[in-house]
Amino acid sequence: MDHPFQTIGLIGKHGAVAVADTLNRLRDDLRERGIRVLLDESAAAYLSDRSGETVVDRHALAGQADLAIVVGGDGTLLSAARSLAEADVPVLGVNLGRLGFLADVSPDEMHQQLDDILAGHYAEERRSLLHASVYRNGLSVSESDALNDAVIHKWDIARMIELDVSIDGRFVYALRADGLIVSTPTGSTAYALSGGGPILDPALQAVVLVPICPHTLSNRPIVVSDNATIEVLVRGDDASQAQITCDGQVNFGLVAADLVRISRKPHDLRLIHPSNHDHFDIMRKKLRWAEQP
Repeated sequence: MDHPFQTIGLIGKHGAVAVADTLNRLRDDLRERGIRVLLDESAAAYLSDRSGETVVDRHALAGQADLAIVVGGDGTLLSAARSLAEADVPVLGVNLGRLGFLADVSPDEMHQQLDDILAGHYAEERRSLLHASVYRNGLSVSESDALNDAVIHKWDIARMIELDVSIDGRFVYALRADGLIVSTPTGSTAYALSGGGPILDPALQAVVLVPICPHTLSNRPIVVSDNATIEVLVRGDDASQAQITCDGQVNFGLVAADLVRISRKPHDLRLIHPSNHDHFDIMRKKLRWAEQP
């Protein structure tokens, strides 16, 4: 029977031996279904038999795949999201560890859930990403995307950094803190939650700004429209005191007078879930809301 996913790309978690068994089973399963399989370089390293397989880099996978299956966890899916969102490739996550917010298919249920998904029975949602640019002396020196968050933070000193924060050209506050988290709704259950930020429903078109250990206790989290452009000016004179980190994976060092501009990326991530997906059920289990004291 025809289905929308004729070519499927496989992506694996780097350096995780536990990935091998799941990837081999998944590849064999897809082969038996007559589906063309593309192996990301991260996945190819774990397969016991690569004869007849097509191994491609992430750019080529994005250009050819109808669906990408990510084997690992939320961190692996974050990396895949940044490289696949612009090509509009839907992503399905197989989680090898604890229950994930993003990767929610377990290896034990993988075969049955693939049956349903390939038959067209699945839930799809779009998740917004951020695009962060760093300007130095008026020139762009770094750009990166983030599905969870862009974090401006201290990294090699035991004192606060100073930041001027503006939204849509309007000055908001001068912040003395360990840093500032700018998070999507997806990232609101990650670092932003640990920093005291609110949990945002993934369907909201919003961004949350969460100060990290602010000196002034009245500097509280702020939720704004994701149409807003957020600008953060790094103050001070210590050239090695701050950096920006996107999704906890991409880092760039900041110096005094650097301007960080953060806005919503024009392309969303297409995230595929089993048809019985329930975001609140995952939150309840992940955050242990149902446990009795």
